[in-house]
Amino acid sequence: MDLLRFTTAGSVDDGKSTLIGRLLYDSKSIFEDQLEAIERLSESRGQSQVDLALLTDGLRSEREQGITIDVAYRYFATPRRKFIVADTPGHIQYTRNMVTGASTANLAIILIDARKGILEQTHRHSFIASLLHIKHLIVCVNKMDLVGYSEEVFNKIVEDYKEFASRLDVPDIRFIPVSALLGDNVVDKSTNMPWYDGAPLLSTLETTYIGSDVNHVDPRFPVQVVIRPQTTEWHDYRGFAGRVASGVFKPGDEIIAMPSGFTSRIKSINTMKDDVREAFSPMSVAITLEDEIDISRGDMIAKPNNMPTATQDIEVMLCWFHEKPLDPHGRYFVRHTTRDCKALVKEVRYKIDINTLHKNEQDLRIGMNEIGRVKLRTTVPLFADPYANNRNTGGLILIDQETNNTVAAGMIL
Repeated sequence: MDLLRFTTAGSVDDGKSTLIGRLLYDSKSIFEDQLEAIERLSESRGQSQVDLALLTDGLRSEREQGITIDVAYRYFATPRRKFIVADTPGHIQYTRNMVTGASTANLAIILIDARKGILEQTHRHSFIASLLHIKHLIVCVNKMDLVGYSEEVFNKIVEDYKEFASRLDVPDIRFIPVSALLGDNVVDKSTNMPWYDGAPLLSTLETTYIGSDVNHVDPRFPVQVVIRPQTTEWHDYRGFAGRVASGVFKPGDEIIAMPSGFTSRIKSINTMKDDVREAFSPMSVAITLEDEIDISRGDMIAKPNNMPTATQDIEVMLCWFHEKPLDPHGRYFVRHTTRDCKALVKEVRYKIDINTLHKNEQDLRIGMNEIGRVKLRTTVPLFADPYANNRNTGGLILIDQETNNTVAAGMIL
């Protein structure tokens, strides 16, 4: 059974938490004590029905304000697939939280209030999903019960969104009219919208094909740690442990270690339980080689005929997280796969207006929740692929040297 990671996004009060709560409730993925707890809390607030949003709004400040602030992760499963959902906030000041929740997602659900139509945050979240190369979008037009389940309202929103989405790089976009509060088209098909002939949300999530989303072409293995037990039983064992970023590795494959350039062949691939015949993303394994070559943390194991680019000059699209804006000539720490180094900001190319997707080359100040294209110079080479080809080796984070705080996430271009 495979695993689908998805995230929710939308403007404030579009019903993201209610939708996830309804999905969990109607799919029988809630424990009885959880349901009893939110029933009591809903009743104490004088609400006439159970507030399903309380299933994901776990912070006290979220429950008091009725909004989502932090990223809430929930796990559930059906007979067809396992799911991890990241319920992300809709407020503009929490855009960085949306980036965090979407960074590992295979699919994004964009919610739109049927009464309000497409808003600024719809553009913002859709663009971020495209920027993070999420290949599957489900646009849920919510609160259809408040517009009389109107087909005309739904079609108008679909038309407006398609016009905007033509400028995005998302190959798979689907539209579903729903009522998260009443459960229309969430788990079960709605009888109130006979004009909609598509599948409900849960069925769409269960059947979305993500097998081709993983890069199985480019073999990349960032070394996390060198295992040397030095015990009597394992006296000569020397394994290179880490998580396969992409591609497939098998015993007997010829490999090249970067940056040294030494070559060897894979002797065995070990896991905690047993040896395996092949390793692929996202497996965590230890690789042993036939030759004793110098490899340490931060190095990359690839194949001689398919190597990542080793470069110290990189162009990145940065999503800025911190209150302190980007220093246009500042020095930062860079974390890329398992390699850490220092970096200098060489140039700020432009900032993106998320509403229009236009490039702003005049205002180059990149503040919190803003996105811009930046050129960095690192102190050591990074073994990188374009983010569009490989999310694991194409992403990095920027860390402030003084405070050691993460200040930005970047996508290598």
